[in-house]
Amino acid sequence: MALPLKYNIRNIVVRKGSTLATAFTIGLTVAVYLMVMALARGIDLTLSSSGDPLNMIVLREGSTAELNSSVTRENFNDLMYLDGVEREGDKPLATAELITLIYKPRKGMSQGSNVTVRGVGSMSFKLRSGFQTVAGRLFQPGMTEAVVSKRIAERFQGLDIGDRFRIQTTDYTVVGLFDSAGKAFESEIWVDSNSLQSTTKRDGYSSVLMRVKDQNALTALSKRITDDPKLHLKAVSERVFYEDQQGTASGALKALAVFISFIMAVGAGFAGMNTMYAAVARRTKEIGTLRVLGFSRFSILASFLLESVAIALIGAVIGILLALPLNFISTGTSNWVTFSEIAFNFRVTADLMLFALLFGGIIGLVGSLLPSIRASRFKIVDALRA
Repeated sequence: MALPLKYNIRNIVVRKGSTLATAFTIGLTVAVYLMVMALARGIDLTLSSSGDPLNMIVLREGSTAELNSSVTRENFNDLMYLDGVEREGDKPLATAELITLIYKPRKGMSQGSNVTVRGVGSMSFKLRSGFQTVAGRLFQPGMTEAVVSKRIAERFQGLDIGDRFRIQTTDYTVVGLFDSAGKAFESEIWVDSNSLQSTTKRDGYSSVLMRVKDQNALTALSKRITDDPKLHLKAVSERVFYEDQQGTASGALKALAVFISFIMAVGAGFAGMNTMYAAVARRTKEIGTLRVLGFSRFSILASFLLESVAIALIGAVIGILLALPLNFISTGTSNWVTFSEIAFNFRVTADLMLFALLFGGIIGLVGSLLPSIRASRFKIVDALRA
């Protein structure tokens, strides 16, 4: 015979002080876990949404990022006219881009981080979906002008419209701010590629971006370019390229979330265990009475476990409510692949919240196991005498 649920609900309400204390302890653990995982999820969603399924990026063979890649002008001229490259009229949808880094202090701080500067051509705006100017104007070709991501302008000093920043010995003027619908390009500054080549005294490019006709063309072109021993280049889907960058950045944050949460979960588990041991001590006669009325040891064990898990779930809900205000708040961290800042939003998604509830429930279950077993093992006579 199972104990009615109203018995557990009554005990939770009657002991509301200890219940809330334990629930809040578990809630803090869940909130920390959820916040760090929301950081990792924000990076994942930013990078995974950045690549177009029909875009192909070409890098130097062996390169892991555009920063350490090099593609010559001759390479670009050969690549853009390959069969399978999409065209707009008689113009191939292909562009060569150049990457460099500048160091900028963050707003309100003396310390800062590297920011990616991308040299682009006119075709780059057609190949990068979601790009739109939200203030000011685009730079003029050949001029030392720049458009800056709105997120980067909000996070770093001297990158608002009208400000000037230096790349090596050349000053660039910010003439506009842009948005790219949450993609990785919102961590960048865009300038004219020819101007950046002149500034950095580089004759080649960092990468080539091309739009192909279909998935079959992407597979065939990628194999053809990568397998050509004369080119020493590799070609991959742009989507795959950005998805590969997820692992290092978000993986470290996920590992950190697990490590911190495990330490805090141990403390929260002990808090729950103390609460349940105290509940068992206070309810010894009550347990004896339940046994006399015919309730089995298993029913009492299940009842105490259920009560503890319910308290833990209340705590998990508190943790979710504490983490929810961070949803879509903009932040940034270092991308260890590109050695520069990556801007993104916290993303507290539905699956993370469900996992947080499960995490809280496990803390409650593990923390209450020993006290519940103790309660179920009381002998009827000993319990009534206590």
